Amino acid sequence: MGTHTSKVADGLANARRDVVALGIAAAAIIMFIGTGSAVLPQIVEQWSSGGADGPSSVLSSALILNIALIIFGWRRYRELTVEIDTRRAAEAKARELAEIDPLTGCNNRRSATIETDRAIDKAHKEGRAIAFIMVDLDNFKQVNDLNGHQAGDDVLVRAADRMSSLLPRDGLLARLGGDEFAIVHPYDKTSPDLVEQFVSRLIDSLAKPMAVQSQKVDVTVSVGIASGMSGRHGEQNETDAQVLMHQADIAMYHAKRQGKNRYYWFEETMENELRFRNQLERGIRIGVEKGEFVPHYEQQVDIATGRLMGFEMLARWNSPKLGMISPEIFIPIAEDIGVIAELSEGLMRQAFRDAKEWDPSLTISVNISPVQLRDPWFSQKILKLLQECNFPAQRLDIEITESCLHDNVGVVRSMITSLKNQGVKISLDDFGTGYSSLSQLRSLPFDRIKIDRSFVSELKDEDANSKIVSAIISLGAGLEMPITAEGIEDATILETLQQMGEMKGQGYLYGRPESASDVRKRLEKEGLLVGIEDKPGTDPASDEDEPLQKSA
Repeated sequence: MGTHTSKVADGLANARRDVVALGIAAAAIIMFIGTGSAVLPQIVEQWSSGGADGPSSVLSSALILNIALIIFGWRRYRELTVEIDTRRAAEAKARELAEIDPLTGCNNRRSATIETDRAIDKAHKEGRAIAFIMVDLDNFKQVNDLNGHQAGDDVLVRAADRMSSLLPRDGLLARLGGDEFAIVHPYDKTSPDLVEQFVSRLIDSLAKPMAVQSQKVDVTVSVGIASGMSGRHGEQNETDAQVLMHQADIAMYHAKRQGKNRYYWFEETMENELRFRNQLERGIRIGVEKGEFVPHYEQQVDIATGRLMGFEMLARWNSPKLGMISPEIFIPIAEDIGVIAELSEGLMRQAFRDAKEWDPSLTISVNISPVQLRDPWFSQKILKLLQECNFPAQRLDIEITESCLHDNVGVVRSMITSLKNQGVKISLDDFGTGYSSLSQLRSLPFDRIKIDRSFVSELKDEDANSKIVSAIISLGAGLEMPITAEGIEDATILETLQQMGEMKGQGYLYGRPESASDVRKRLEKEGLLVGIEDKPGTDPASDEDEPLQKSA
């Protein structure tokens, strides 16, 4: 407020000085006309007659003063003109900075809101509708992390250029911030398909690789569309533009959850979904801090003998406010909001402590998120956890899904090698659902292949095609990699697998995942529980479980 008042005062002072200067110049001109009419005839008469008498010194001085004042006024006028031009240029620059995104040259969020409201008013008068289209570049942070921020800026500029080239004549493109863009697209109310065709062309254009700093960068987008056809539906003091922006944002996040390069129109149900998701996000953050996530354990059994070989750790969350939430729901959200590593490490810490009471022959398998494998310190964090819990590395089996192999094979290979050097086993999980090549299986030092449950479950029908499962088992034998079959739910599946060869199995036929206390009771009955004080396998000097080596 003080700065604004000071600027106003300075402006008024400048205006007063300008008025005074112009007043002086005007008065000087009037005086010059009056004085000059008296003095100049006398001067002319003196020159023509050669006389000594001239105009009085008072009149001459007044004339000279008038001339000086006129010169002063003229100079001030020139200065004032330059000052006005400078002010106008500064104001234009200020407006540009306030309304234009400096990186892409598009409108910014502030001007987009104003222009969208104008477009909505115009469309309503013309009987047309407005589509507010929100475009978000997927995984843009990864582009920055892998290629640098300059490359990220180049991607944003190229994306803006491609979208701008597709805009309709009366369309508007704005960068709202970060990797989010907005497009205002007027259209005929009876032809929403034209908007969908435009969005499809936009997605196809952005999907083409971008040449950035001598390398190709692939971009995918998520698009949400809100229509301004029905007018305002927002809270008090919200403009039409703000309502549309909010709705398109909700639709965009819905598209992002469904996969890449998709678009969705806003629907009222999406707002309820978003509200529930926000509750989940808050609940997950609080749950991680308070230790609400607990490990459950699914048995892994030798299918030939029925002998218990170990357990797979599975995450469970019984939220005090939301109730029991499926891991299929909370794990992707934990990945999105960046807490999956903390959540996973907390579960592993508890699982290692639980497993220290088990017979040392029993292993524990842990699924790893693809997000965790992007952390260059992942392997060191796992080894630190093992040391912290004094748990033998030889009893840990890390499970990596096929999808992890396509992000950065070099980084994954380095992490796998680091863990294997310390005795940790590595399994390729959900095999057959991704695009692993035979060369990747040969080059990456996996210890085991897990057949995805979708293939195993098909074996429950007597006339089921078992060729895929047989092929995977044969591949494992050729690569000298043992097999684990997931999803053994009935005796028919078990018998079919037993005929195919030796392997470990897991599934509801052997029981559902159990809590740590239930597992402890089971192992105690089977004589597979050891005392905390004298557990074999936790002695760093024992032959069976070697201590962790120091990483280089």
